[in-house]
Amino acid sequence: MEVTRKNFKDSLSTVYSAIDEADFLAIDGEFSGISDGPSVSALTNGLDTPEERYEKLKKHSMDFLLFQFGICTFRYDQSESKYLTKSFNFYIFPKPFSRNSPDKKFICQSSSIDFLASQGFDFNKVFRNGIPYLNQEEEVQLREQYEERRNQSNGAGTQSFISPSKGPMNVPEEHKDFINRVIEKVEGLLNNSEKTVDLDPCTGFQRKLIYQTLNWRFPKGLHVETVETEKKERFIQISKVDEDERRRREQQKQEREQEELNDAVGFSRVVHAISKSGKLVVGHNMLLDVMHTIHQFYCPLPEDLIDFKDVTMCVFPRLLDTKLMASTQPFKELITNTSLAELEKRLKDGPFKPPRVECCEGFQSYDTATEMLHEAGYDAYITGLCFISMANYLGSFLTPPKSHISAKSKLVEPFYNKLFLMRIIDIPYLNISGPDLQPKRDHVLYVTFPKEWKTSDLYQLFSAFGNIVVSWIDDTSAFVSLSQTDQVQIAMNTSEFAESYRIQTYAEYVRAKQRDQNPSRRSRVEGGWSETPYCTAAAMTTAAAYNYTHRSLTGKRSISPIQEEQGSEGGDEVSSSSAGSGWTHYSNMDKGFKKIKMDGGGTFESGIAQTYADVVESKTTDSWFKQPAVGRPSMSPIQEEVGPEGANADDWPQPSANPGKKNGKQKKRKSEEPMSSGLFDVPQVW
Repeated sequence: MEVTRKNFKDSLSTVYSAIDEADFLAIDGEFSGISDGPSVSALTNGLDTPEERYEKLKKHSMDFLLFQFGICTFRYDQSESKYLTKSFNFYIFPKPFSRNSPDKKFICQSSSIDFLASQGFDFNKVFRNGIPYLNQEEEVQLREQYEERRNQSNGAGTQSFISPSKGPMNVPEEHKDFINRVIEKVEGLLNNSEKTVDLDPCTGFQRKLIYQTLNWRFPKGLHVETVETEKKERFIQISKVDEDERRRREQQKQEREQEELNDAVGFSRVVHAISKSGKLVVGHNMLLDVMHTIHQFYCPLPEDLIDFKDVTMCVFPRLLDTKLMASTQPFKELITNTSLAELEKRLKDGPFKPPRVECCEGFQSYDTATEMLHEAGYDAYITGLCFISMANYLGSFLTPPKSHISAKSKLVEPFYNKLFLMRIIDIPYLNISGPDLQPKRDHVLYVTFPKEWKTSDLYQLFSAFGNIVVSWIDDTSAFVSLSQTDQVQIAMNTSEFAESYRIQTYAEYVRAKQRDQNPSRRSRVEGGWSETPYCTAAAMTTAAAYNYTHRSLTGKRSISPIQEEQGSEGGDEVSSSSAGSGWTHYSNMDKGFKKIKMDGGGTFESGIAQTYADVVESKTTDSWFKQPAVGRPSMSPIQEEVGPEGANADDWPQPSANPGKKNGKQKKRKSEEPMSSGLFDVPQVW
């Protein structure tokens, strides 16, 4: 369904209903550009930290416009074993609805516009009929201005009725003839049978003089209102009315202004509905989609990454990125190309199965055989198909296998709230619901050099150290990754007396950068991250989503869908027991992602005493972040999905009603007991 300004109000109830009944929904956006200055390589440096990547995107991407927003809702029909879809294609443009509404500026990138034009994008629908929007702050300001105008007895072209004035208006000499002609027209209106008279278009100052003069000369019997033509010309319309009619017209005017305010909020109302639903929102490589959505429709992006995470969790309690999902186990070895079009094609073939889907009546039916890529509604549709195929594939690892895995399943929970980070070598995702991975970069050097240098100069400089990887920062600096950590000190020693360039270790670079920046406004506190004003502000208008976030995520260990190739000393596969720490079977072993059979007691048949986290802990000391789960049974996602054989839900392990004293926190575990949670531990080294 295409939605523009012309049919937006009539379509709202349909959109709300589709969101409300959906099991999950997929989104996609099209933008007027990506980067306002840096090249893609500079904008996405391979050794960015999550904070640096966020700062770059915030600085260089947010002045572009998200002008097409695609939403596709998916509802599973249990009786027919198929998904029913409803797709929407919204055209968005920040058209000011009045002089007081924001007149927003945005920029375009020629390459992006040229690309969209080559795909048949209809820019006329955006600029002529795009749906307006306001963020929360802009909406509050406009409503306050509206109330202020209502409470004022005198205003510049805003009054719709005449109120008594204390004395004659002091009219400047150059406007006296104009005002006298207006008075003559009003007197003529009062002395004849006509009901209204329209004055000629005039300036805002002249309209103010008219209002204030008529207040004094004709305190009763008139209704005065400013009218705007289709060509944006403003003129004053004066009508003869009695007191009852005046009040009726004033009430109508107030209702029109309220409707105009709601129209100005526009597409933001759809985003608010998605947020309040708490439904899983699926996207493909969706970091920019999320950032633009929050920036345009909620609030300006915070300066700090941690605050951005807070806002995101308040707006979107559950996110899932299909590009990250396809890049990790158990899909990593089966999928070689994770671009959306190629991913959709790959998931049609074994061992995957394309899902059964049917378009609801009255909605556009897409045929993937005739690609419509880069139409946001179509991209959202195939993103949802990719998620369903991958989620259902996870059901093949259950015993017995399940052909349908829902969006709420514990099997897909490890992928929640992790957004794919492009072109970062050792940090594959941004962890929205907790701390990010902190890889060791002992083999990385920070090199500064003259502006004339090229990549070949850096390769020549480090030619004695074998294979290197160069990641450009700007025209005079780059990261150089050596193949061996023990080569770092040799490189530092050889550069001690160099004049044209300077080499620092990565640790020295980080320390210098931290000294130059303001200290972080956030700190770790026991049980989670300290609160920020952003989260509180967003929660005021997204209470349902915010409550869901804290109900389901507070105190949960930060989860990672990624497990690299690390085995245990006793074998090549690590499995968990019912007392283990969750998804330890999501590991990249030589024999691949194996089926885990469960015995009658609900434990894994080939269980090993150590969890995956325990194995990795034995190999590295500082590379794991740990946090005990709060109020969750010690079960794996597979156990929670199927339950113990021969038992019903009431027999499953339940959280303790009294988990402990001191604000309900869990008692300290004994050192010899492995930490457990509903999910797995987060590796700090990718």
